[in-house]
Formats: sequence, C-alpha cells, structure tokens
Amino acid sequence: MDEHTSDPDVPPPTRGDPAGWLGTDTTSGWEHATLRKATVHGVRLFNAGKYHESHDCFEAEWYNYGRGTTESKFLHGMVQVAAGAYKHYDFEDDDGMRSLFETALQYLQGVPSDFYGVDLLDVRTVVTNALSDPAVLDGWCIELDGGRPTATAEDEAYAERLE
Repeated sequence: MDEHTSDPDVPPPTRGDPAGWLGTDTTSGWEHATLRKATVHGVRLFNAGKYHESHDCFEAEWYNYGRGTTESKFLHGMVQVAAGAYKHYDFEDDDGMRSLFETALQYLQGVPSDFYGVDLLDVRTVVTNALSDPAVLDGWCIELDGGRPTATAEDEAYAERLE
C-alpha cells in the first residue's frame, strides 16, 4: 500500500471480494483506499447522470498512479466511460462518445472483472454494445458491489472539493 493512497476511513465492500480488497488485516482493507473512495463517488455520480462530476472523481485519482499500472488503466478507462456518456447525453455527440468508448475499452482490457467493486464485465459489454447502438446506455447504471447505487449529497460534496 502506498501512503499517498491510504485512508483508514474507507469502509469494506458491501458484497464480494473484489480485486483491490486485501481484507481486514490492514488499515482500511484496501490496497489503495483513495482509489476505492474515488470509485464509489464516481460510480454513484455516474448512475445519477452527473457524468462530468463522475469524470472528475476518476480523473483526480488517476494522477496518483504511474503509467501502465492496473490502477491507472482502470481509472483512465473510467474517465473515458464518463466522458463518453457526457458526450452522448449532454451534447448528443455519438461520434465523440464512440471515440471515447473505444479508448476506454483499450484501457480496461486486462483489468480484473471485479476491480474495486466495479463490475467491469458489464461496463465493457455495455460500452461495446453502445458503439453500434447508443440507446443501450438509456437507463444503464454501473454496478458496484452487486448494486447500482446513486449519488447522495456526500458524493456531490466530494466532487465539488475536486474543483
């Protein structure tokens, strides 16, 4: 665990044993607790349709990791997923969405399917299908720890602190 990514206040997963979870024998239980925190906030904001704020959560954490690491690839991929959804919904720019989603798929390749609680198999499947049919995004929410959580005031406050 890197000291710059530790946070003893990050709770364990609500379900499962995702990649990144080391168990209760460590300070927070997460290899990179700040990555988990950013992921939880980013997923909730994405699921609430706040794609720009979701993007910011993933992007701010991405800078903690070196190029080519699994953590960096995951975060960069999720930045692209959020940005692609933003292009689709806020600008009706499906060509821009496709470009971002294609890049996201490249970054997410090889990242474990349950990384820090995110169901990446579902993310990759939906993003792939959206390349030919953007309508598959309608109503789609990212799964985290087996659920599809949405944003709270806490998530919005987290994103605001990143600005």
